[in-house]
Amino acid sequence: MTVVSEQTSRGNAALAVAGVALLTVFSILVLHVHDQWALLVVLVLAAAVGWGARRAGLAASASQALAQRPALLNSLVVMAFVAIVAFFHEDHFVLLLVATLLLYAVVCMGLNLQIGYCGVMNFAGAAFFGTGAYTAAVLASHTAVPHLLVLLAGGLAAALIGSVLLLPVLRTRGHYAALVTIAFGTMFRSFLEVNDTLGGPQGLRVPALNLFGWDLSQGLEIGGISLSFYVNYVVLAFFLTALVFTFTRRIERSWVGLNFDAIRIDETAAATFGLNIARWKITAFIFGNFLAGVAGAFFALMTAFVAPTNFTFADSLVLLSIVVLGGIGNLWAILPAAAIVFLLPEKLQAIQEYRFLLYSAAVILILLFRADGLFPRRLRNHLPGWSRK
Repeated sequence: MTVVSEQTSRGNAALAVAGVALLTVFSILVLHVHDQWALLVVLVLAAAVGWGARRAGLAASASQALAQRPALLNSLVVMAFVAIVAFFHEDHFVLLLVATLLLYAVVCMGLNLQIGYCGVMNFAGAAFFGTGAYTAAVLASHTAVPHLLVLLAGGLAAALIGSVLLLPVLRTRGHYAALVTIAFGTMFRSFLEVNDTLGGPQGLRVPALNLFGWDLSQGLEIGGISLSFYVNYVVLAFFLTALVFTFTRRIERSWVGLNFDAIRIDETAAATFGLNIARWKITAFIFGNFLAGVAGAFFALMTAFVAPTNFTFADSLVLLSIVVLGGIGNLWAILPAAAIVFLLPEKLQAIQEYRFLLYSAAVILILLFRADGLFPRRLRNHLPGWSRK
């Protein structure tokens, strides 16, 4: 019996490796193919393979194997990332897309911490993202503060400005709390457009990211192979995403995450059992905004330019649609959802003008037919050391 169980486990692990390899090849094809019809064929084939794997139970077996082997999962993710970067090592546009996708994932992890864990509504994700970006623009352009500290300052500025909203957010619930953040997001862009000190509608130029004397805007050459300077940003964005993922995952699995879940599920019952509702909502709101601010600061130093048009209320809705589409509370679902929402419209130029209409339609369909998202988060055990099976 044990031998059969071990063989099944190894078979599932091999299946998981093959699945990740196929996903990596699919990602490379999506990023590499420029012809619209060829891209549609790739997407249809991928959807067919995914549907067949799910119907045959192969997807469930692979997921179970990866859940039982977190070290294998982490290794496969790193290898997939290295393969994608190696394939596109000279393609500036694709590498910029990948880096931006990773930064969007960081912002969505912060939103996930607020909405998915604690139930604190935030419809101003792009505004806090922009707060970090403009903080980095001002500090990098007019001070000699090291850029590593500029990244942290972007997060602190977003958390500080977000704390101004704490009183109205804590005094309201549900839709009313959402309206507070919507109003802030709208005011944020208006403030940027009329503020000539911050460049007004024309925006600001930002110096390139420099860490310990290393200018990331300079290209690399390894073994006679020239690499795009965006490789530097993609690698750092990947490490930032991994760090934030680990941080939010630790929160989720800890007693802090347990308190968050209790407040989200039933705030009245949580208060009855002695939980300090205000304290945990403040914690979630500040941490989430800090992560968005750090990502925004990184984005500004990477693109070397910021403008109000980058941080509109529509962008906040895009970030929210990523969280809802993937599955509220599910960290692993953020990257595939971000790829669907952000990457596909960039590749399919035919739907570029209708992307916000498609985002809205996708969110409505998800809420109607699969309210928990494409990859719903499973219920947790009450113990802090829980594991998802």
